[in-house]
Amino acid sequence: MALSMKNNLVIVESPAKAKTISKYLGSDFTVLSSVGHIRSIPKKAVKGVPPVDVKNGYKTLYEVDPDKKKIISELKKAAKAAKTIWLATDEDREGEAIAWHLTEVLGLDPKTTNRIVFHEITKSAIEEAIKHPRTIDMNLVQAQQARQILDRLVGFELSPVVWRKVPGGKSAGRVQSPAVRLLVEREREIEAFNGTASFRVTAEFIDGDDTIKAELSTKFATESEANNFLENLIESKFTVSDISTSPAVRNPGAPFTTSTLQQEANSRLGFSAKATMASAQKLYQDGKITYMRTDSVNLSNQAIAAMADYIKTTYGDDFVQVRKFKTKSANAQEAHEAIRPTDIRLEKASSNEYDQKLYDLIRRRSLASQMAPAKLEKTVITIEIQNEAKSQNVFEAKGEVILFDGFLKVYGASKKDAEILPAVKTGDELQLKLANARQVFSRPPARYSEGSLVKKLEDLGIGRPSTYATIINTIQVRGYVEKGEGEGEIREIINLTLENNEVKRELATEKTGADRGKLIPTASGEVLTDFLNGHFDQVIDYGFTAKVETSFDKIATGSLARNIMLDDFYKPFHELIIKSGGIERSLITKVREIGLDPKSGKVILARLGRFGPMLQLGSGEDKADKPQFAPMPSGRKIETVSLEEAIQAFTLPRTVGQTPEGAIIKANIGRFGPYIQIDKLFISIKPFDPHTITLEESLDLYQKKLQAETEKNIADFGGGIKVLNGRYGPYVTDGKKNAKIPKGTDPKSVSLDDAKKLLDEAPASKSRRRKFNGKKS
Repeated sequence: MALSMKNNLVIVESPAKAKTISKYLGSDFTVLSSVGHIRSIPKKAVKGVPPVDVKNGYKTLYEVDPDKKKIISELKKAAKAAKTIWLATDEDREGEAIAWHLTEVLGLDPKTTNRIVFHEITKSAIEEAIKHPRTIDMNLVQAQQARQILDRLVGFELSPVVWRKVPGGKSAGRVQSPAVRLLVEREREIEAFNGTASFRVTAEFIDGDDTIKAELSTKFATESEANNFLENLIESKFTVSDISTSPAVRNPGAPFTTSTLQQEANSRLGFSAKATMASAQKLYQDGKITYMRTDSVNLSNQAIAAMADYIKTTYGDDFVQVRKFKTKSANAQEAHEAIRPTDIRLEKASSNEYDQKLYDLIRRRSLASQMAPAKLEKTVITIEIQNEAKSQNVFEAKGEVILFDGFLKVYGASKKDAEILPAVKTGDELQLKLANARQVFSRPPARYSEGSLVKKLEDLGIGRPSTYATIINTIQVRGYVEKGEGEGEIREIINLTLENNEVKRELATEKTGADRGKLIPTASGEVLTDFLNGHFDQVIDYGFTAKVETSFDKIATGSLARNIMLDDFYKPFHELIIKSGGIERSLITKVREIGLDPKSGKVILARLGRFGPMLQLGSGEDKADKPQFAPMPSGRKIETVSLEEAIQAFTLPRTVGQTPEGAIIKANIGRFGPYIQIDKLFISIKPFDPHTITLEESLDLYQKKLQAETEKNIADFGGGIKVLNGRYGPYVTDGKKNAKIPKGTDPKSVSLDDAKKLLDEAPASKSRRRKFNGKKS
């Protein structure tokens, strides 16, 4: 890359951020990117020196990442040519650490090198930052180092113990493990929940031409009680005994922090925490929103004034109510602003559908925070029952009217409109149109969604804005947690209806237990949690983990020495590692004897294997008679799978038939669910059952897969180098590396030389595990 001799060199961590900043600086500035972190702690000792030397004050080795050598070479050339260097990495601890690593690698003095920070990428913010540079804050750097060192020590010392002792165990993390524990505890609450049924009574009354819907103030425990109540209504009179009207005010929420953005994006848009942060990062780097990792709900005076002016112009004076929100979190990491648009007038910030949806959510929430409360009127009509049974129960009809929209004008009303009640007066007699007693069931605690888990972690003081998305992604990647896909099970409910002076009973159905999008711990996650709880309780203790986060905060402010904090955690933790050698693996392994196979007479076991819960036919004690293995049936656990289900599981793989070309089609269940196999091609058959899928259905899925593969392959240059059409657009691959094809480039025009060049510049792809085929434990 040719560099012109310019006086000023600005270094940031992102190419997109560099591109945006360069638009606002003059021709005397060169803006380059480090493309994230440039150094990391090596995985192994270097010349006999451990990566983290605990005995020598936690002295840490760093090595330049191999794929960053070319970037560093370019940065060194530019730094040598420039008169003044400005480090403009993000203003949080990670950004401060990157700036420090840059001084180390480029040979700059951290005590004198200009460090500039800004919470939005706008011309005014950058010009202001240039006017007020500072130097690197070593307290922030030390706080980042403390987190990195602690996580490295825990991971490197605890993970090998987990591999040896825990079936299916891959690794354990200091912050991820408490998150898995939360999900395991919730799952066990659900399993232990004993639901009760009752009957909820609703009715429709006639008042002239109007209908009033009401609900009985109490529920009935049994069907006979509900039935008797309905029969008594036949000869009853119904009178309005009371009408109460009360004003209500609904206030807007504070503008977004990282946590609340992830929660709302999950509940309103269905975004995962990872997807939310990816979109927010793009919006920030494009200069559309303020910095997206923040604990603060504060807004600048300029931003508030701009919002107030926009609201006044767009909606009128009555809709403006300026507010200053205070940050509740005692551990707020930085004095940033809340997440808001850099220009509140801008409605469209991105051509990307997902980024635009997130921007719109941020913009509306920001505007709402400076708008007047919504004014409502709530009404309750009480309907008295008069009959020989002298019932003390009453029906209540509830309604709500929005008198003034206020902030609801921009930040959504409820999904369901409240009932608007007709005008009635006390003493009015109403006619009963119909009454219904429907069986309802008490609900177990709800499983966590990504959004609600983020809220819980924040409430417990576990993690920080920069770590929530990583925590949730890591526990899924490691196989300790998975996202539910179940639509629920059908159950029968009793429905009693009184109409035309007759009570009718009928059975209806409803779905229960849907877990789509919810976070569910796997068997490996449960075993890991039990193992850590029994032998490393310090690692998954909520209070202790929160205390560690608070200690990082103290290091960042200079009120706690890094090494004292590390000693407080590491020394007792290391003692537990030393004692772990005596832990018996057999006591941790989950094995349940289900019964005997009627054909072979062999024992069938449910147990935890390398890739999760599985079934085993044969004890394995006789080396000459090797056991058979089968995946656990969908939706079943080691504790719940029945003998019948286990026997059926061993009928797989099943030969479904042949393709027109004569290839055998086999149906089976693997680690990732049910599939059919044709030669070396594996095709997911969800939601079909591998025991019952027909040849016709299999051939249809096969043809669709072949068509998708044809559309996916744009070009094949041989030697493994291909141009493919992927989920996120066209890319080049050699089987080891993937490289995205730049926007605006026709993928069909990419030559072999182009492909090789793109692959040379791309970082190495992470390896992926093979799919479980049911043959190995």
